[in-house]
Amino acid sequence: MTEKTYVPRLKQQYDDVIRQSLVEEFGYKNPMEVPKLDKIVVNMGVGEAVGDSKVIHSAVEDLGLITGQKPVITKARMSIANFKLREGMAVGAKVTLRRQQMYEFLDRLVNIALPRVRDFRGLSPKSFDGNGNYALGIKEHIVFPEINYDKVQQMWGLDVVVCTTARNDDEARSLLSGFDFPFSGKNAEQ
Repeated sequence: MTEKTYVPRLKQQYDDVIRQSLVEEFGYKNPMEVPKLDKIVVNMGVGEAVGDSKVIHSAVEDLGLITGQKPVITKARMSIANFKLREGMAVGAKVTLRRQQMYEFLDRLVNIALPRVRDFRGLSPKSFDGNGNYALGIKEHIVFPEINYDKVQQMWGLDVVVCTTARNDDEARSLLSGFDFPFSGKNAEQ
């Protein structure tokens, strides 16, 4: 008796549609050349944690709900007297998502969270780093449906970095466009 394994919707879309369209667009000879998602890093900086150490635990809990994975607490690397910051103090949390969790998070980000952002006009097509990775910022973490708005004491921003195996920005842009990333402006389809 074989047990069916669960395949995320976007992973299925990549295997069935996006991969073939990338081969046609860029003319890859080797199937291992085709760009794919490598990982997604979600970072939440909590500067308020300097004054109140309980704040970081609330941020870690919220980030865990959003990503479905236990966050790692990030610590300050050096002391800065003006910010009352000492080396080793907790200043944020981050999660690195891979495989199924990565595709599930991307699905929720593109189809649920981004449309809920107030005054959303699309993602900047210029936020690529030159090596095929894309970074975006979200000002309020409450756009994710996992966060109960009534229980939120403070709003935090998130940084989301989508790392791909693409060699340049054009390949990465085509890959992310296949996942229905809502790029804005005239430069979106370059």
